[in-house]
Amino acid sequence: MKNCKSLDSSLFLKLLFAAMSLAFLICAVILPDRGAMFTGLWTILSSTCKIATNTFDLGGFSGAFLNAGLVGLICTALFFLPKAKATAPSVIAFFLTVGFSFWGLNAINIWFGMLGVALYCLVKKESLGSQVNAMIFTTGIAPLYSDLLLRYPNAEAVGFHWEGLALAVGIGLAVGFFLPAGLAYAANVHKGFDLYSAAVPVGMTAFFLRALLYQVLGGTLPGGASTSLEVGSWLIVNLFCIGLFVLCIVVAILMGCRPKDYWNLMKESGHSSDFIQKFGKESVLMNLGVYGLFIMLYYNLVGASFNAVTLGCVFCMLACCASDSHPGNVWPIMVGYVLVSFLCQYLAVGDYSQVINNQSIVIGLCFASGLSPISGKYGWPFGIIAGAMHFVLVTSVPNLHGGFCLYNGGLTAAFICLLFVPILQRFCKTKEERKALKNK
Repeated sequence: MKNCKSLDSSLFLKLLFAAMSLAFLICAVILPDRGAMFTGLWTILSSTCKIATNTFDLGGFSGAFLNAGLVGLICTALFFLPKAKATAPSVIAFFLTVGFSFWGLNAINIWFGMLGVALYCLVKKESLGSQVNAMIFTTGIAPLYSDLLLRYPNAEAVGFHWEGLALAVGIGLAVGFFLPAGLAYAANVHKGFDLYSAAVPVGMTAFFLRALLYQVLGGTLPGGASTSLEVGSWLIVNLFCIGLFVLCIVVAILMGCRPKDYWNLMKESGHSSDFIQKFGKESVLMNLGVYGLFIMLYYNLVGASFNAVTLGCVFCMLACCASDSHPGNVWPIMVGYVLVSFLCQYLAVGDYSQVINNQSIVIGLCFASGLSPISGKYGWPFGIIAGAMHFVLVTSVPNLHGGFCLYNGGLTAAFICLLFVPILQRFCKTKEERKALKNK
């Protein structure tokens, strides 16, 4: 394990991605329904997947894990392209993508936007390896490509057809070609307080395409997800996640991570941070394990349904474990969600659907964690407020993009930043500023 500590950080992350992908594949072949693994995978690949599609119901447990493992291997392979370097943003890209492979994307619909980034590199004469993160972030509207391939403009799915393929390729080329510019600009919108920064260009692109294809051109918007969210397994999800995260902690300790090292990481605000460069690979691996167990504890306490969507949310939340998020700056967001859920339940007129373990709220909390730099920079009370604001807004944002943007919660977080961060910067002082005034 000492050899792992001496590895180049980029190579270490690539090996971590490969190990995660392998874990999904191993789980796929040992689950009880492994006999239907490949038929389940084909069902996932050949079905529309508007969020939130429960792949446990669609393709079975083994089929869902197989799809996640294949998507993970594809992403990992991209990082071995010439001049490709894995960094903290690469961790965000990888974990978001494998997380969404459980409820929105698959090994077919991820390719179309990537072709557009390849075209961008050809035109700009840039190395394809230098744009791997952008390639992976294009998967944020993967459900739209499946809809074009299998259904559009009809009301019901008709299967793969040439017109849909041509449309998916054309839109994918356009989206991927312009996305690198959007990614470079996105941080200016939220000033580093939305960790899911790619949600800004991806979400606004989905908003535009939803208006063009389904409003202006008259295509029929699909209904809700066609899978049951009741199909899941508390045992499978908890055993897999807890076992994986405990293993990460053990390996981190063997690599030399000490409690003091991780405590120093936990004191970081999470605003424009890079834990790998500042604290080392072993501390990041420790954060992956501890933060993962922390997320599982929360979902168990609130009584979440342990379907494929919830499992995917766990890995989506872990996306920022190498750069900005840790239990110390995420817990206020969680508290904000819980408090406003119970408060609104008390104040609501009529039936109340946004209880804390409702699937849409479980998903919302996943991406509300992207606001953790607010609690880290300004203090936990402001993190609670940010979480509460996200709770109020998150279920309304899908109306903008028709359910085709997987980064819905990240886009919501960007809207919260637009509303809340200017107020904080005008009227409030950061924790560091308050500390300096107190010392003075």
